[in-house]
Amino acid sequence: MTGDLLVQNAMMVLPNRIVEGDLRVSKGLIKSIAPHGGLVPESHELVIDGTGLHLLPGVIDPHVHFREPGQPEKEDLESGSRAAAAGGVTAFLDMPNNIPNATNRATIEAKINAAGKRAITHHGFFIGATKNNVKDLQSVEGMDGVCGIKVFMGSSTGDLLVDEQKHLEEIFANTGGIIATHAEDETRLQSRIAEFQHRTDIAAHAECRDVECALLATKRASALAKDYDHRLHIVHLTSGAEADWLVANKGELITTEVCTQHLTFDQNDVEERGTRVLMNPPIRYTEDKETLWKRLKDGTIDCVVTDHAPHTLEAKSIGFPKAPAGMPGVETSLPLMLTHAMGGKCSISDVVHWMCEGPAKVYGIKNKGSLKEGFDGDLTLVDLETRKRITDNDTWTRVGWTPYAGMEFTGLPIWTIVDGIPVHNRTKDGSFKGKSLVECGQTGRPLRFG
Repeated sequence: MTGDLLVQNAMMVLPNRIVEGDLRVSKGLIKSIAPHGGLVPESHELVIDGTGLHLLPGVIDPHVHFREPGQPEKEDLESGSRAAAAGGVTAFLDMPNNIPNATNRATIEAKINAAGKRAITHHGFFIGATKNNVKDLQSVEGMDGVCGIKVFMGSSTGDLLVDEQKHLEEIFANTGGIIATHAEDETRLQSRIAEFQHRTDIAAHAECRDVECALLATKRASALAKDYDHRLHIVHLTSGAEADWLVANKGELITTEVCTQHLTFDQNDVEERGTRVLMNPPIRYTEDKETLWKRLKDGTIDCVVTDHAPHTLEAKSIGFPKAPAGMPGVETSLPLMLTHAMGGKCSISDVVHWMCEGPAKVYGIKNKGSLKEGFDGDLTLVDLETRKRITDNDTWTRVGWTPYAGMEFTGLPIWTIVDGIPVHNRTKDGSFKGKSLVECGQTGRPLRFG
């Protein structure tokens, strides 16, 4: 099902300018964009008054862990997509480290089928690489809903790991599409885990999984991409050293991303917020954060993501080092980045470029990421005039907490629209209208990549 609607009087963030005007979606596609007052409502369409709001393309989050199958107490495709919609995210790409891992066609098809029944946003899925599943990787190439191959070069959450050179070479040599890699060097990582095993202060996490762990793996993955002429995407870049190295060594084959939390937090926040901000690779240092911003602005980093990886507060309360790594973030990413923009760190157009256009370009997602006639009617209307202090109670993720609790945000989504159909709505003052989610029977579609 696709929708017909008209947004009037909004500040539209177009690819080359911000202008007040109207936008019409017809049969799920953006049909017309006109200056203020240029489009007259038609009897069959929903009319949304965008006065005082900014109209953006729907955000694409290409790095989430929605925990289905296997860990529904943390998240599933329905709850994760609803949290995404609450944050203005209209499409997500989900990682394969599940129970069981998504490492073959059957497990990927099961996830796509489940999302088709319950996810209210568009969706794509990574297939996980193992030491001996090249034929499985090949079996899903070009399949709708499959965005690429995920390679864990270093141990993280779950048991997917490919770190031996011969296995990595086999994957790079014999598969197509994009390889997304978690770049930490397993050999160095294991030696340092043994060295730091007696440390119980959370500062030890970034010292143990240090910059050299990340840089070694980034260099190694980049060499493989160039040796085998294979597209590579380095996920969740965390260090200034990696970002600076990529300036001269990225080339046409390699893209990369940064998480909102690595642009926001540093060692001081780790000390203050504890295991709520524990993740792999870790939150690093002030100088890393500032270099990541610099390389995001100069184009070295291609997009901004969340690595939404929820765990229960009960599990997090165990404390370091036993608490699991990962944090929720899909519903706070857009307002967080818009808050940075309103604080002068970047522009609103930058945020759209990094969170909408950038992911669409990296993964070859057609007709998404921009407000253009003929593009899909995936939209979000945000309020940049109101500020709200975020609490755990404001969350839609199943785990019911946020690492940003206590921070004041602007840019909260008022409407989130998928294929011209509203899937989330809140009042301008930040309270929710009824259930907030417009229960119209709409589910998202598997994305196509090319």
